[in-house]
Amino acid sequence: MPVIVLEAKDFTSPLFLVRTWEVLSSCTTFSLVASLEPPENPSYLQHTFRIFCMFTWCFFFTLTLLIHILSIIQFHSLIPISWKNLTMTAAVLGALMCLSASVVFPLMVMVPQGASPRSVTAAVTSCLTFLAYTSESYVLHTQAREQRGYMSSKAGLLKILQLWGGCHMIPVVVEVFRGPLSAVQSWQLWVSAASYGVCVLMSLVTLVVILGDFAGRCFLPFDRFLAGFSLIGVLLYMVATVICSTKILQLRELEEKMPNKMTELVIMETVVASITLLAYTVDLAFSIKLLCDRSHA
Repeated sequence: MPVIVLEAKDFTSPLFLVRTWEVLSSCTTFSLVASLEPPENPSYLQHTFRIFCMFTWCFFFTLTLLIHILSIIQFHSLIPISWKNLTMTAAVLGALMCLSASVVFPLMVMVPQGASPRSVTAAVTSCLTFLAYTSESYVLHTQAREQRGYMSSKAGLLKILQLWGGCHMIPVVVEVFRGPLSAVQSWQLWVSAASYGVCVLMSLVTLVVILGDFAGRCFLPFDRFLAGFSLIGVLLYMVATVICSTKILQLRELEEKMPNKMTELVIMETVVASITLLAYTVDLAFSIKLLCDRSHA
């Protein structure tokens, strides 16, 4: 079949311009960070969070470039994926992950290594990348209702927020695993890691079902699956949040054993766990309301 490209007016549309902005700013960011000279004695903390930031910028650069190209040549209709849900998921998750990278990179990577013109510029362009993805999320959300998918709804945005919380916990858990732990701290860490892992897996399954339009093939109504996943997420993140609160109370003891940025790690984990718990709680309320409305219909 012939390749159909966008018309000339489409190249000045807000969506085209903002995606071009995303590609350029994310490419500039990871290029600048990749060109930085490695520190003489890098800590494990620096290394872990630098990998996290680089993966975030590179992954969303690749995904956005692919979406951009498919939109230009109009091949997205040939892909067996819900395009409107994919673009909204990429925009919102990209905004959240780039926000995390914009906070983590200066705090955990740039400050211990020492600020340089390239690192400062990379931090600025990372913030610009976050603004670009936020702008795309707004543009997609203001489209006509027929052009918006499930992920543009409040429940869909909450599921993206849940996935972001789980992804953000990965480098935190990896870094804490590397330090010396007592028997109690080791048990707490394993429980927290298992909770985050199960929730990330549930979020990925939900995302795959929605993007692939597999909801009609489930042997149970999909809204019941979502309500069950939300309930499990609430319970698991309640446990994780309680453990994080316990770590906050034990900060002085933990700093003596692991003085390297332990306070920042514990505070970061507690804040993200609390936000994700709130997202699961609100999502559970939406799911219960939907089930009740359908039972009375």
